[in-house]
Amino acid sequence: MHTHPLSVIILAAGKGSRMKSQTAKVLHPVSGRPMLYHSIKAAKAISDDVTIVVAHQKEDVIEAIGALFDEITFAVQDIAQFPGTGGALMGIKPKHEKVLVLNGDMPLVTAEALQGFLKADADIIMSIFDLEDPSGYGRVVLSDAGVERIVEEKDASPEELAITHVNAGVYCFKRDVLAECLPRLNNHNAQKEYYLTDIIEMARDEHRKVLPLLIDEEHFKGVNSRADLEAADVIMQRRIKTAWMKAGVTMQLADTIYIEESVVFKGECIVENGVRITGSSRIEHSRIKAHSVVEDSLMVDSDCGPMAHLRPGSELYGTHIGNFVETKKATLRGVKAGHLSYLGDAEIDEGTNIGAGTITCNYDGKAKYKTKIGKNVFVGSDTQIVAPCEIEDDVMIAAGTTVTGTKIDSGVLVVSRTPMKIVKNFYHKFFGKAKS
Repeated sequence: MHTHPLSVIILAAGKGSRMKSQTAKVLHPVSGRPMLYHSIKAAKAISDDVTIVVAHQKEDVIEAIGALFDEITFAVQDIAQFPGTGGALMGIKPKHEKVLVLNGDMPLVTAEALQGFLKADADIIMSIFDLEDPSGYGRVVLSDAGVERIVEEKDASPEELAITHVNAGVYCFKRDVLAECLPRLNNHNAQKEYYLTDIIEMARDEHRKVLPLLIDEEHFKGVNSRADLEAADVIMQRRIKTAWMKAGVTMQLADTIYIEESVVFKGECIVENGVRITGSSRIEHSRIKAHSVVEDSLMVDSDCGPMAHLRPGSELYGTHIGNFVETKKATLRGVKAGHLSYLGDAEIDEGTNIGAGTITCNYDGKAKYKTKIGKNVFVGSDTQIVAPCEIEDDVMIAAGTTVTGTKIDSGVLVVSRTPMKIVKNFYHKFFGKAKS
C-alpha cells in the first residue's frame, strides 16, 4: 500500500459505557491488540498524517498506542465545551486536502476497504450500509445528486423508515468544507452535542457534492459491547489464520485455534486443534500439538504438546517438549523433555534428556535463580534441581534426586535417596490373611 495525499482523523474519545468496563473502549483487545491499533494500522497504510482524537482515559490511550506506533498525532477533545463527533474535529489542522474520518471502534477496517474513499471525488464522501433490518440507524435519503439528507429514526416518516440505506459513520471531507462548516455547527439537539452529520445538511444547502459510498458491513462493523467485541475477534481470527494457511501453515480444526496478530510463522508448520499462540511468538518449521499454549516464545525445528505450556521467554531449537511440560525463560537446544516437568530460568544443551517430574527450583521466595545444564546429561524422573546450579556435560542424575550445590562436575553420577526398607509380611498384618 502506498500513502496518498490524505489526512486521517480517528475518533477515539468516547467512554463506551455499553462495554461495562473500567478500561477505555478503544483499548479492549481484538486478537491481542487494542481495537484502536487495527484502525490506525489501516490508516497508516494509506496516509502519512494520522491524528487520534482522545478524551476519556486519554493518558492510558496515549501510552498504550504511543508504544505501538511512531509518527501519529494525538489531539485532546474539549468534551466539556465541544462534545460530540463535530466537536472532536474542532481545532485539528489536517495536512492534506482530503480528510478521512474513521472511528476507533472499527477494528475490522483495512487499507483495502478504504480504497473507495480515495478513488471517489466529491466535497463529502459518506459511507452507507444497505441493511435488511435498518432499525436503530439513521436513514440516508438519496437522490440523483447523491445524498439528500440523514434522518434520525425517531424523526423519520413511514416512507423514510422503509429506506434500507443507513449511515455507516465514516466520512471523507474536502479540507475547506470542514474549515467552513465546523465553526457553524451548533449543539441545539437533545444530546447537546456537535454532530458531524449536520455538516452533510449544510453542504447540501450550499449545493456541494455529497456522494454516498456503499461499503460492506464486515469491514466497518462497530464494536459497542462485549458481544460485538467477540464477534469482531471471530472475524479477525479467521483473517489471521487464513493468511497463515495461505503461507503454508497447516491448521487442524482452525476454528478452535487462537492466534494473535503479532505472531509470526516461517516455513511449514503444523498447529493442531485447541492451540493458543500469543504475543511476539515466532514459530519456524515446528509442530504445536493439541491444546498447547505458547506465549512470547520461539520454536525452531521443534515440537511441543499436547497440552504443553511455553511461557514468555522460552526458546526451543531442535527440541521435543511433551505433554504437561511447562517452560519459562528457558533456552533448550536439542533437548527431550517428554512429560510432566517445569523448566524455568534454565539453559539446557543438546543431547540432554529430562525425565518425567523434573523441576527446576528457581525461586526461593525472594529472587529467581538460573539453572544451566550441559550436553548429554541424563536427568532421572522426579528430580529437583535447586538453583542456582550448573550441571556440566555428560552427567547422570538418578531418579528421585534433589540436586543442590552450585556446580556438578562432568562425568559424575548424582544420587540422593532415602534407602529403601522392606518389611516382611506387612500386607497380611495390615489387611489380614487372604481367605482361601
